[in-house]
Amino acid sequence: MFQWKNNACNIEEHDVIFQEQKVNELKAAMGMLSGRSLAYCTDACMRRYLKARNWNVAKSKKMLQGSLMWRSAYKPEEICWNEVAVEGESGKAYRADFHDRDGRTVLIMTPARQNTTSHDNQLRHLVYLLENAILNLPEGQEQMVWLIDFTGWSLSNAVPIRTARESNNILQNHYPERLATAFLYNPPKIFEAFWKIVKLFVDPVTFQKIKFVYPKSEESMDVFKQHFDMDTLPIQFGGRNDTEYNHEEFSRMMTKDDIKAATVWELKDEAT
Repeated sequence: MFQWKNNACNIEEHDVIFQEQKVNELKAAMGMLSGRSLAYCTDACMRRYLKARNWNVAKSKKMLQGSLMWRSAYKPEEICWNEVAVEGESGKAYRADFHDRDGRTVLIMTPARQNTTSHDNQLRHLVYLLENAILNLPEGQEQMVWLIDFTGWSLSNAVPIRTARESNNILQNHYPERLATAFLYNPPKIFEAFWKIVKLFVDPVTFQKIKFVYPKSEESMDVFKQHFDMDTLPIQFGGRNDTEYNHEEFSRMMTKDDIKAATVWELKDEAT
């Protein structure tokens, strides 16, 4: 027994040393960074990109460089709530006021509440929520959880394949290892046809993080009980929390978070 513990400790220590070595290699490969690129490329960030590319430094470098170029052009940290607030009026997507059992930030999505048609603004809204979820991660936690309620979903209120594909690309290419699990709750039969198309551009790692949950299946619902306190889980997901989305209240919270984000990125003092 003691030998097994020693072996486990040795393996863990070896993993830590290996990861530190790879992070240092990636740092060297990236060269000198400055400004927001330097602020973004923390050791934890580099570790996520390395993990996403199976610790291959060359592939991780290419991926990270792509993200830095994207962030420089898209400027996700500069998106403010008032620019995307219209997307959130229906409560189709928002950050929950509770965490899962591992302390991870939770994003709640209800596709049937789709209320706009702007491809670009829908993407900006998603990116804003991703950045906000990360901003509000508890110390020591790097991942978020998605709760997606498909009740009432139909092809008539589904986002276009183009938007779904680009949303997936943004998550996979620029937010690697940020998603812990995506729970797809109560998907209708017709969703299967849509999913057959969407899953074609979901990478294998992300695909493994997607869990289907059916309210009429006790075994399926047990998955929720393992990950969430049922007293905090909303009623729409089979929990006991009857609190509903309040757009005005959420907007006030996001406005405060915008100030916090500006402080984190020092946006007030930067010209770029």
